[in-house]
Amino acid sequence: MISEKLKLDDIDRQIISLVQEDPNLTHTEIATKINRSQPTVGMRIKKLEKNGILQFQPGINFRRVDLHLATVELKTKDPKDIMDMAKHCPFMLNAFRLSGEHNVCILLASSNLQKLDNIINYHFRNNPEIINVSMEIVIDIAKDFILPIDFDSEEHNPTLEDGCGEKCKYRIAKAKGLVKS
Repeated sequence: MISEKLKLDDIDRQIISLVQEDPNLTHTEIATKINRSQPTVGMRIKKLEKNGILQFQPGINFRRVDLHLATVELKTKDPKDIMDMAKHCPFMLNAFRLSGEHNVCILLASSNLQKLDNIINYHFRNNPEIINVSMEIVIDIAKDFILPIDFDSEEHNPTLEDGCGEKCKYRIAKAKGLVKS
């Protein structure tokens, strides 16, 4: 059970559930709903945040905006390198190691589909370390989905020659694969 693995009691679970449902609730409102004192709620929230269990994530709700969100699944010889790349490319929102045929999944976002395709071409399709690339555009999202986004990335038009822009720390060396800049 998730609660046992995270070492959460019933009060912690109630607090997390209420905050997930409405992040704008005050400690006093939460305390009233779970029949505890406001200082108790404050202490528990602070402990949950300190332990990394509860986080408040600012970002864009992709369910409510008109931006293109894409998933890219890769089969690569070096998944660690691709995971590191995702930390440094402003268009890559996050990356996940996978089991199965594809070993990395990356989330990309842009207001322009051509930019997404250019990023895929630059970082993945021309990379000799990558065996297979599959890109899918997300067309619907069931629940709110909040992710941070780098607004400056929209000022750059990714190309095979220039990559993803100044903020992207990865460049493709001709015929040698991936190199950090």
